[in-house]
Amino acid sequence: MPIPDFQTVMLPLLHHLEQGERNGPESVEALAVHFGLTPEEVAMRIPSGLAPKFANRIGWAKSHLKMAGLIESPRRGVYRLTTRGRQMLDSNPSAVTLSVLSQFPEYVAFRSGKRDSEMAAVTGDGTVGSEPAARDTRTPDDLIGEGYEQLRKALAADLRERIAAMLPASFEQLVVDLLKAMGYGGPQDDAGIVVGRGGDEGIDGVIKEDRLGLETIYIQAKRWQNTVGRPDIQRFAGALQGQRARKGVFITSSTFSSEDRAYSASIPTTIVLIDGAQLAELMIDHDVGVTTAKRLDIKRVDSDYFEIE
Repeated sequence: MPIPDFQTVMLPLLHHLEQGERNGPESVEALAVHFGLTPEEVAMRIPSGLAPKFANRIGWAKSHLKMAGLIESPRRGVYRLTTRGRQMLDSNPSAVTLSVLSQFPEYVAFRSGKRDSEMAAVTGDGTVGSEPAARDTRTPDDLIGEGYEQLRKALAADLRERIAAMLPASFEQLVVDLLKAMGYGGPQDDAGIVVGRGGDEGIDGVIKEDRLGLETIYIQAKRWQNTVGRPDIQRFAGALQGQRARKGVFITSSTFSSEDRAYSASIPTTIVLIDGAQLAELMIDHDVGVTTAKRLDIKRVDSDYFEIE
């Protein structure tokens, strides 16, 4: 099932804290059971990969509930209900949403960014922003993640267009550069080389598997528009056998068919297939053909700094 949004989490979280003080792992475990999440779903991470998505949603729910005065943190990492939180549960709400929290002036100030001195200017109905914004169930981490994914998809599409216009020899060099960036080879000049048209049939490049050069990986690089066919994989497998090689990487700017993948998985020689979509993702991950345009530092409170000795 999909990971519940942070507004959906808030009411079950209040009921969970009704039993007493609870720490983060206890809340994650109890609410995962409440929502029927599998261990795999609980382990799913936000796009940045910095935190599990479900724990992140619970964290944002706690932040909103705390700003509304419904829960408090008596010590680091531990939360409990306040008197106001118990009164909220006594009213038997069907849900706790941002609109419900907006009845509390301090929460309105939190959402609008007002200081204590500006509280008198807050409207009596506790409205914060526009109604569509109040219904938005995405956390700031969700919004950052969605923006990041959109930028990454656009970058991958741009890379694939650039690759499609490359000369075959340049594409072969790109493939070797990528594998070296991924940690194959080593500092030696011959750690990864392009064989080119003068090389063995079906072999476009070679790269050492590690810094010691214990084994060589052979490369086939095809800058094509059409889907790679099984005969192409078979020819590459034959070329590997001719080199007495056990490992090869077939990289294309286009795609592989399901038949290609089934065949490569059925033969004793290990052949890794990387299509155009995966190639672009690997280039982004390992900084090949891309450069950092902007860096955004997301900061959090350093709890250790505020620890009482």
